[in-house]
Amino acid sequence: MQIIPVIDLKDGVVVRGVAGRRELYRPVESVLGCDATPNSVADAFVSRLGFQSVYVADLDAIAGAEPNWAAYQAITSTGLRPMVDAGTNCVERTSGFVDDSADGGWCGGVVVGLESLRSERDLLALCAAIGPERAVFSLDLRNGKPLTEISTWNEAEPIELVDAAVSAGFGRLIVLDLASVGVGQGVSVRTLCASIRSRHPQLEMISGGGVRDQRDLAELAAAGCDAALVASALHDGRLSKQDLSGFV
Repeated sequence: MQIIPVIDLKDGVVVRGVAGRRELYRPVESVLGCDATPNSVADAFVSRLGFQSVYVADLDAIAGAEPNWAAYQAITSTGLRPMVDAGTNCVERTSGFVDDSADGGWCGGVVVGLESLRSERDLLALCAAIGPERAVFSLDLRNGKPLTEISTWNEAEPIELVDAAVSAGFGRLIVLDLASVGVGQGVSVRTLCASIRSRHPQLEMISGGGVRDQRDLAELAAAGCDAALVASALHDGRLSKQDLSGFV
């Protein structure tokens, strides 16, 4: 199982996520010897921990602002290849990623988050616009419930939404419960991940949110995850390069 570090961007700096309550996010403080600028954090992930890819959540873009292209460039300048969630919810929103990625292939994935979607009908068009090899559907949950503005999906079972994404052509999936992010209580979606793996064995499945230590990573691997998202445990020093060596 691959380990993918996370960079949450807000107001141009890297912040620490806490239970999805974005008004409480503050610039990250890290044992990795970096400041909170995107380049510094990305460089630490490469030089200190040997990572080659990163998941970037552009929280301002998710809230409706333009994607932070300068931050993405700063991150990729360190050698990291980002998978980016920038609130992609319409075909027009994908154009910058598709055009820029054609010139150098800097973007490893464009995330379509459940919380950003406005219509279930958009799934098919977004997957086609991004391209199935780079399109990633994020099953955004809060306390186990879908985090969505689509009324017909409010009471849906999470695995039904995975079915819809697969039917639309997505072959890559993130499973993330925002209530678990940054609170150090472990990953809450392990059972769901195992059910998804059984139902859709072909999916590339990524999960995280609350990873504390090697045991949490092992549990995600046992649930069938191909990759785990980690942030706080890296900055706190609870997971070292040696701890990650069996996974990266």
